[in-house]
Amino acid sequence: MRTTVIVVFLLALFSNISTAQASHKHSRPPVGPVRLPGAAFTAMQKIDPERIRAHVRFLSHDLLEGRGTGQRGGDIAAEYIATEFALYGLKPVGDSGSYFQKVPMVGITPAPGTTFSLASSKGATTDLRPLDQYVAYDQTQQPQSDVDADIVYVGYGIEAPEYKWDDYKGIDVRGKVLLMLVNEPPSDDVNFFKGKALTYYGRWTYKYEEAARKGAVGAILIHQTEMASYPWEVVRNSNSGEKSYLKLDGAPKLKVASWIQLEVAKQIAATSGMNLDKMMADARSRDFHPVTLPVELKAHMVSNMRPFESNNVLAMLPGSDSKLRSEAVLYTAHYDHLGIRPEMPGDNIYNGANDNATGCGILLELARAYSEAAARPRRSILFASVTAEEQGLLGSEYLGKHPPMPAGKISLDLNYDDVPPLGSPEEVEVSGSERTTFYPVIEAMAKNFRLMIRPDARPEAGHYYRSDHFSLARVGIPAFSVNEGTKYKGHDAAWGLQQAEEYTAKHYHQPSDEYHPSMDFTGDAAMARFGFALGWEAASQIKLVGWQKGDEFEAARMKSSAGGE
Repeated sequence: MRTTVIVVFLLALFSNISTAQASHKHSRPPVGPVRLPGAAFTAMQKIDPERIRAHVRFLSHDLLEGRGTGQRGGDIAAEYIATEFALYGLKPVGDSGSYFQKVPMVGITPAPGTTFSLASSKGATTDLRPLDQYVAYDQTQQPQSDVDADIVYVGYGIEAPEYKWDDYKGIDVRGKVLLMLVNEPPSDDVNFFKGKALTYYGRWTYKYEEAARKGAVGAILIHQTEMASYPWEVVRNSNSGEKSYLKLDGAPKLKVASWIQLEVAKQIAATSGMNLDKMMADARSRDFHPVTLPVELKAHMVSNMRPFESNNVLAMLPGSDSKLRSEAVLYTAHYDHLGIRPEMPGDNIYNGANDNATGCGILLELARAYSEAAARPRRSILFASVTAEEQGLLGSEYLGKHPPMPAGKISLDLNYDDVPPLGSPEEVEVSGSERTTFYPVIEAMAKNFRLMIRPDARPEAGHYYRSDHFSLARVGIPAFSVNEGTKYKGHDAAWGLQQAEEYTAKHYHQPSDEYHPSMDFTGDAAMARFGFALGWEAASQIKLVGWQKGDEFEAARMKSSAGGE
């Protein structure tokens, strides 16, 4: 007979869990102490921060050359993770009985012959400098494309009927190039674009998609650090060299998908006899109407094409219940980063230690802990280390469209992405979890671990829509990321926020995101244990996890559950 241990006893065993109180008060009925089977408790105790360290050290080593998508280092990382899954005795659930799910992709590199010019109606032409003033890719996957089209300013480029917002106002933008702002109309009203929290309408991916759906040939996003939540260096580094795309699936694509520096946008406004600050202010009103500017984009897009396959790495621990083992809880973490830039002087390897060797280290340690447990949860446990997150969540998008079991049978996805090794956390951040029916359990579990649930420190950055859990949510799977907050043992919250801001400004998507022996993986292990407890509980519940009524992903969940997709 299996013994049962109340998770609250973890408090006496893990000194890295603080005495902070749970912060979120919720109107839903509270959940009492969450109980884990003794086998699960014992397995969770074995999660080791030094094992996570070892994985991070290897995956972020210079030998892996930044784990670029479709590059040698990325393939080595996938092989390493698959080998670890095999050592743990996990079942391969990729293609043809392997651990690999092949993701068909195309690498696109802008060629030197590319030109990107702004031509005013008065005849003046300005050639923009790549990387310094603009970045642009041709999404049509053609070796050459030409654009000679009027530029139409469309504000935020959003059409959102549920918020009574339409920046297009019915104007025909077919064949045009759309100039638009990143983010979305600012508001403190949670019922209007969720207030300060960014929705998917604010993401650059949505803006490109919407422009293409409306028949535009190009889209130009105006970069402003405060609105984008990251500096131009992040845009430049993320859009230099080869960029990967899923092979075309029939959806419309842009010949020019681009960003421009704020100063270039000011130049366009001045050439048009307008003021950019006023243009941006006007875009905040429902009464905004698109403006055709007396400026054209003349672009000759030349691209080097490289068809290739990258791999998601998939494994499963079958559940113990003969009926429920056809359902699963999923853990995800992306293994790719930005690779190596041979043409760049100095340190040109984007090692990605925090982003996301840490998440991979946690995923592998979770897989080991589950595999060594003396008993198994009722539902199966899926582990997926996905590719091409840095290219636009492509690996997880493909996984969502081609899951190893129907999406309607996957109860929950717990994602790990960029978990900073800064010491012992007193908070956990699970933004988006409040949108699921599982949230009362999360609140109870956080209380048992004595972790305060911290609201998203920067909701305006739209982090929920910037990591792989979003791809799973889009197909209906309740999904969110597990991460630390900003309060660590021995420090105040201001210190943690300072660490996060410094990382974003100096190391995020930079070659300096490297492993250092001084890193403290106590917190990464704490997040692994917390996620282990959540996953085991979700795998043991009678019902599958769902979305709260009215959530934007509820319809997708209902569709996948009804159709078994």
